[in-house]
Amino acid sequence: MITYQLSKPVEHGGHTYQNLSFRAPETGDLIAAEQFKGQISQTVAMLAMMSDVPLPAFKRVPLRELYQIMELTKDFLGNALATTGD
Repeated sequence: MITYQLSKPVEHGGHTYQNLSFRAPETGDLIAAEQFKGQISQTVAMLAMMSDVPLPAFKRVPLRELYQIMELTKDFLGNALATTGD
């Protein structure tokens, strides 16, 4: 498990998300992520599922922090999304 602390909490649906904990992805996560068009959309969907954070909340993560999260979780993701997308 990998944990990332957001610089500013994200709020959505009455919940506040400050720390995001990412589990290793499962096959079902990849299948669900493929519903989205584009590599970034699929990656964000995958990260939201891996952290059990609703996608609308995860979309509020600042972009600079998304890139940090992607770097932190790259060993989890590996090439999982390299074969998907446009």
